[in-house]
Amino acid sequence: MSTSSGKQAATGPVKVRIRPALESDMPAVQEIYSHFVRLTTASFEEEPPTVAEMTARWQRVQARGLPWLVAVKGNKVGGYAYAAPYRERSGYRYTIEDSIYVAPDFLGRNVGNALMAELIERCTALGFRQMVAVIGDSTNAASLAIHSRHGFFVVGALSSTCFKFGRWVDAVLMQRILGDGDTTLPPREPGRRKRPKK
Repeated sequence: MSTSSGKQAATGPVKVRIRPALESDMPAVQEIYSHFVRLTTASFEEEPPTVAEMTARWQRVQARGLPWLVAVKGNKVGGYAYAAPYRERSGYRYTIEDSIYVAPDFLGRNVGNALMAELIERCTALGFRQMVAVIGDSTNAASLAIHSRHGFFVVGALSSTCFKFGRWVDAVLMQRILGDGDTTLPPREPGRRKRPKK
């Protein structure tokens, strides 16, 4: 699920370093995600997962050779983003789904843009051809905006598929072409390609 919503306390852009997430980042990742689970409809989960569960999710992404990134300022994790298979059936193997969450005190400070740009670059290098975003709540303006800014377009919505905080909530589907998209046949299986260091 792709999200960037929540209350902003923007104080201008902040320079962050984007790097692969480590197991030691998971408590901070869990704290960020818990905010969105508890207080927003950006996530359709209703109970925040534990640090152990977030670590298990990170391990599953790692095992597939997919990117899970964090944005750090000094020693503080200001946000995270990762890619996971859109669906498990083999025909979907060139399509990836993104998720992005930014800590409340880093919202509106260009952290989400930095994470999204790096995630797209890495998934393209791995050979994926389409990226899908499933955005919780059609009123989630921040997430819709950041995805639009990075080349996603709305392909539809699933009306009233979630019931949270006493109301029905939609899910918006957005999509972005990666690399050659469907203009060429894929030459190989996606994933696990080593990306040159910058």
